[in-house]
Amino acid sequence: MKSEMLISQVREEQVKFISLQFTDVTGSVKSVDIPAHRLKEALDDGIWFDGSSVEGFARIQESDMRLVPDPETYAVLPWSPEGLRRARVFCDIYLPDGSPFEGDPRGTLKLALEGIRKRGWIFNVGPEPEFFLFRHNGPDRIHPVPHDVGGYFDFSANDEAVRVRTSLMDALAGMGLEVEMGHHEVALGQHEIDFKFTDALRAADNILTLKYTVKAIAARYGLIASFMPKPVYGINGSGMHCHQSLFDDDGNNLFFDPSDPYYLSQIAYGFISGQIEHARALSAIVAPTVNSYKRLVPGYEAPVYIGWAQINRSALIRIPQYTEGREKSIRAELRCPDPSGNPYLTLTGMLAAAVDGIERGLTPPEPLNDVNVYDLSAEQRAELNIPELPDSLADALHELESDQILKDALGPVTYETFIRAKWTEVEEYRTKVTDWELERYLEVA
Repeated sequence: MKSEMLISQVREEQVKFISLQFTDVTGSVKSVDIPAHRLKEALDDGIWFDGSSVEGFARIQESDMRLVPDPETYAVLPWSPEGLRRARVFCDIYLPDGSPFEGDPRGTLKLALEGIRKRGWIFNVGPEPEFFLFRHNGPDRIHPVPHDVGGYFDFSANDEAVRVRTSLMDALAGMGLEVEMGHHEVALGQHEIDFKFTDALRAADNILTLKYTVKAIAARYGLIASFMPKPVYGINGSGMHCHQSLFDDDGNNLFFDPSDPYYLSQIAYGFISGQIEHARALSAIVAPTVNSYKRLVPGYEAPVYIGWAQINRSALIRIPQYTEGREKSIRAELRCPDPSGNPYLTLTGMLAAAVDGIERGLTPPEPLNDVNVYDLSAEQRAELNIPELPDSLADALHELESDQILKDALGPVTYETFIRAKWTEVEEYRTKVTDWELERYLEVA
């Protein structure tokens, strides 16, 4: 969208304020709000802000940074009041000398995508973020008990959750997302809203949009929306399976090969192999919280074991079965990501791992088509050479520290900021006294 067209649209839609948005390294959305009449200035010259106020962005002496709006990401926030209508635009971050800020997560993904654009490739992603809806328990607390009684794909004409989810889908569509489907997930109070696959940058923008839109609309119903990977003990956690493919500029799916038994090309095999090769280190980026590893445990349909398969959902990477005439649907579904992290860094890491596999000509191990890995003993998995994902964020961070490919993909500024933030999280968790410990030890120790 050209600047002139955007300014005209803002005027027609009677938008009063523009929210210039970006993220910190953990994925928290930051915002600088300006009156709508300053939009032209922002589009022409950017808006200066104090980067030192955003943790990990810059030191005090390097604080001046410039937000440059991406007009294609304009959307009116549907929950803003009619008389004070607000819109948002995602921004890229630049330094005073005009160079991109290396610690900007969105810029990190854009740099990775520029690398494959030189090959004529487009990285398409279809994310499937899951979330829970909870009721408040008193004015200041959340009681983690689902607010409905549905199960996987359940429908009830009087189900409040259906009405909430319908409002969510309508709001997301109004913000430009091509919503394909919304449904109840396996656990009580758990939901999923899927939107059409698109290029990775827009997919990451869409994930952010979905997360804060879901939270805002849920709040209007007096509910809390949570994308926490494992908010309730004993039931399924929330993942964000990512369907991935590479296309060329003519719209051809580079994963498709009609002569292969699985209809996969050598590019596809290299792609899969790279993500398998880097899976343990990649988990630190795509499952980046202490809580993520309470989801990644056997018994709750989470992908714990590293391998690939067609149809088999116990494998880390699933290849959906090919249907005649649907060449564009051939894709690789990575099942370990969850929605708690920064989507720009999640997709950057996934792409870097995959490209490494392609460039090195790696071939994946035998597919796990005829075995449910969850049913195998540790000895049987060892015999089949099926490794596991890390069982804690600390273990995942150690793996990342040894993976130069992923570190290079993040870049030194983003990597150092990310690793520092995550080790701080690990240490805080390690020293925190939990309710479980009090219940277990307080009276018996």
